[in-house]
Amino acid sequence: MIEIDGSFGEGGGQIVRTAVALCAVTGKSVHISKIRQGRPKPGLAAQHAHAIAALASICQAKTSGISPGSSEISFSPGEIQGGSYEISIGTAGSTTLLLQCLLPALLRANTPTTLSVQGGTDVQWSPTVDYFQNVFLPALQRFGAKASLKLEKRGYYPHGQGNVVCSIEPSELQAAHLESTGVRNASGDRSEMEISGISHCSNLPENVAKRQADAAAGALLEAGFEANIAREVLRLPSTGSGITLWSDSPRVHIGASSLGKRGLPAERVGKSAAEELALELASGASVDVHLADQLIPYLALAGGSYSTREISLHTSTNIWTAEHFLERKISISQKDISGKEVMVLEA
Repeated sequence: MIEIDGSFGEGGGQIVRTAVALCAVTGKSVHISKIRQGRPKPGLAAQHAHAIAALASICQAKTSGISPGSSEISFSPGEIQGGSYEISIGTAGSTTLLLQCLLPALLRANTPTTLSVQGGTDVQWSPTVDYFQNVFLPALQRFGAKASLKLEKRGYYPHGQGNVVCSIEPSELQAAHLESTGVRNASGDRSEMEISGISHCSNLPENVAKRQADAAAGALLEAGFEANIAREVLRLPSTGSGITLWSDSPRVHIGASSLGKRGLPAERVGKSAAEELALELASGASVDVHLADQLIPYLALAGGSYSTREISLHTSTNIWTAEHFLERKISISQKDISGKEVMVLEA
């Protein structure tokens, strides 16, 4: 049985999600201790427990310690079963983080799978549903994965009640080389890179979505990028707002998002996402800092390479976790792209 120290590195729920996901794929059992030891509320959060329980049911796993607050768990997988599943995380637990935990296994299932997941679609500290759909999944498809997502209803913190449907087909993963293109434009020259996005709000004045979008478009224009940002004004069980932006290119997988909160002007929300996106694009890397972290399990499973602006603690922790299950090693080196240094990950 593989032993994992859940307090290592970033020390969050990501270690647990990656470990059980690769456990299901490789068939190796795992014991994880000191889960989220350094957090204000140590142990599994409710959304972590829901994700692990869902994966356990999909791969017929034997488990222990899978409950909120638990500081250690064990997970021994069986056969991965495709099919139709309905999963309710409760409140605003992240639907996208749960899907990222289940996807590696379901790509190895013997039949196609449909997951209907209820929870939060646009919540802090997790990929937004639009980022998942327009940045993460297109990058994953470069590795040969066949998966798509449909947004049924948005859900914001704290009530959630959003719903997404994810369809996954059994896929043979392959090495993917996501090459840097040197998209850099903060010098005043207009870039050919097209930027897309969506600005949304629920149970708020309809000008909130417009103000977020206008502020983002203005900031991107100053950075040398033109953007096409759609707007959604909704009436849902949950109240909130947000904006997600992404590079509309089959070769560059870069996105950024920002969520509204009480007292934060809509203009600040839009501008924050635009500034983050412009920073990522200016680096010349092929993926953004967050995606570099999220793709680690697939890089370790299938091989390939991609570049990113910097190596985050989340990324280095995910590499450390993956190396417990897989023999393929991930190396990190520097490369000059149009006069700027990027970090290249290769396996």
